[in-house]
Amino acid sequence: MEPADFQPVSGLLASLDLLRISRSGAVALVRLERPAKRNAINDALVLQLQTCFLNLPAEVGAVVLHGAGEHFCAGLDLSELGERSVAEGVLHSRMWHAAMDQIQFGRVPVVAALHGAVVGGGLEIAASAHVRVAESGTFYALPEGQRGIFVGGGGAARIPRLVGVACMTDMMLTGRSLDATEGQQRGISNYLVGPGEGLAKAIALATRVASNAPLSNYAVMQALPRIAGMSQSDGLFLESLMAAIAQGDDAAKQRVRAFLDKRADKVARPGGAA
Repeated sequence: MEPADFQPVSGLLASLDLLRISRSGAVALVRLERPAKRNAINDALVLQLQTCFLNLPAEVGAVVLHGAGEHFCAGLDLSELGERSVAEGVLHSRMWHAAMDQIQFGRVPVVAALHGAVVGGGLEIAASAHVRVAESGTFYALPEGQRGIFVGGGGAARIPRLVGVACMTDMMLTGRSLDATEGQQRGISNYLVGPGEGLAKAIALATRVASNAPLSNYAVMQALPRIAGMSQSDGLFLESLMAAIAQGDDAAKQRVRAFLDKRADKVARPGGAA
């Protein structure tokens, strides 16, 4: 259940019937709203996700993405999967790519709160987020291999960066699923919490993320995944450019001055000890 201080947004985003979007301060909650279908994804939901992330209110500094009901997202709604030509299949996949790119390479960082099934296209959506919080009952699978299809929503590019090519190959060929503990060990989730604790943890993280300098957050989102795919020399050059741009921002200068003036918190040991 969403916290009481989050209020529904108005305007265009309020018209998206497959999403529930609310905001409190600089944090927006975006909830997949097909619980009767285990939040299975159809074309309308993909397009609404793209519309949502293209039109976030200017005040939003971070997003929490979660799912209504007992599952985050059980994957593609196969009941709406029609027969397509090769050309139509390419265009359909590229539609997904455009929506997932708006999550990963949009304006603000995204924290995904995962519970229940995170399967197929649901895992592709989760992999597009920047930070993932999983509850202990979460499980992951890529059943496309057993359905006679292949991932088409960006999973082939994003999921191996989390779990490795060998693990994704195993999941697709054999239908293997991962529980929350193995998903954490493999790198799908960044945080593992108890039942019912995922949304609160994700909101706390998003609140902290939203307090960062916006340009610094943007640099992390945009530069890190690109540098990872570059040669070392090209990556180092892009790093220099991003470092210079970020440190030249007024918000960054103010934060450095606050630290030097002992007005900012020092880095603490894990667990909060000094």
